Amino acid sequence: MAQRGEIHGLADDYEMNDAEDDMDEEFHGRGGDSESDVEEFMDDSVTDTSSSEARKGKDIQGIPWNRLSITRDKYRQTRLEQYKNYENVPNSGEDSEKECKSTRKGGAYYEFWRNTRSVKSTILHFQLRNLVWATSKHDVYLMSHYSVIHWSALTCEKSEVLDVSGHVAPCEKHPGNLLEGFSKTQVSTLSVKDKLLVAGGFQGELICKYLDRPGISFCCRTTHDENAITNALEIYNSPSGALHFIASNNDCGVRDLDMEKFQISKHLRYPWPVNHTSPSPDGKLIVVVGDNPEGILVDAQTGKTIQTLCGHFDYSFASAWNPDGRTFATGNQDKTCRVWDVRNLSKSIAVLRGNLGAIRSIRFSSDGRFMAMAEPADFVHIFDVGSGYEQQQELDFFGEISGMSFSPDTEALFVGVWDRTYGSLLQYNRRRNYSHLDSLL
Repeated sequence: MAQRGEIHGLADDYEMNDAEDDMDEEFHGRGGDSESDVEEFMDDSVTDTSSSEARKGKDIQGIPWNRLSITRDKYRQTRLEQYKNYENVPNSGEDSEKECKSTRKGGAYYEFWRNTRSVKSTILHFQLRNLVWATSKHDVYLMSHYSVIHWSALTCEKSEVLDVSGHVAPCEKHPGNLLEGFSKTQVSTLSVKDKLLVAGGFQGELICKYLDRPGISFCCRTTHDENAITNALEIYNSPSGALHFIASNNDCGVRDLDMEKFQISKHLRYPWPVNHTSPSPDGKLIVVVGDNPEGILVDAQTGKTIQTLCGHFDYSFASAWNPDGRTFATGNQDKTCRVWDVRNLSKSIAVLRGNLGAIRSIRFSSDGRFMAMAEPADFVHIFDVGSGYEQQQELDFFGEISGMSFSPDTEALFVGVWDRTYGSLLQYNRRRNYSHLDSLL
């Protein structure tokens, strides 16, 4: 991945023309990390948006377009024309376009439910966007500056789960536990599953907390390498059923930690920084992608490469398995997501393209019916897997995407939006057809 760098705000990602300068003056949604920039439109009239309000015409993010000098459609067009996609390999976005699969838009799988302005979803590194996790249709965990926040979609209340702004130290004794802990950790990536929360930092820090226990259970520094960013974390169950997680680091290492023993069980090394790693549903295979256009599928037990994944034109930062265990997807800075079938890995079975930029996050619903892919900003695409990825629903909003997560029961999809003024948490609910109940009315 690129060196540390700072997060790019919206204004940094493209050159503004005069019309955009006007927009910037009135629509203060350009990025930045200060919540003090509550300007003229952040008044009491700008509140959360409910589904009923959206159906009546209110902007889902509460942006007062009628008070701005530019329309939503015009601003969208400007963004599409001017947004600058970050590339490590020049022209990778253009080179990938000829292979892309055409898809039909207009799917209606999830419908807007609520936009919560009080939940400020933030990011620290412009390439790492896995900072939102849902453990149920009511429970969401996300990064907000130096805090991990829990949001209850049921009670509409938020609470702080972990504060890393000061000193964090473990309260349990385990071999290898870094008892002195860490100070002012800059969290680059997050993973939450069931009752386990793991936060990874810019200096290779790992902080493990069980949500049903007080305090921190385990802290360690995976590496003292100068370029030690924790790029991704994935919690999973090993073939034996034990709880594990995989950490992908910029020091070219992949480390598998056994959370029953609090020990590193495997340490795999590669010739390039690893940006994301995904274990298969049965825990026997691992997809590894990073600072190389080619990804790899490896044997989880031996670490040996089973197949090189050829097709992408740039570096990849996302991967995910379909729960069926037969297909998986990789997301790349060439603006595409490729879908692969383990039964024939000579080429990808689908190449799906975004609108603005890199595919930085991919999630499958637990029933395997849908795959969501998130761009760096403005768009999340939900594909109907059963249609062969030929049909999709496009979620359209404004702001950098900090992460997204389906709830385990597939009933909700949460999207974190990072923006100086309009940062929030978007909730979409699964559309259901209850026509069979009409006979009862």
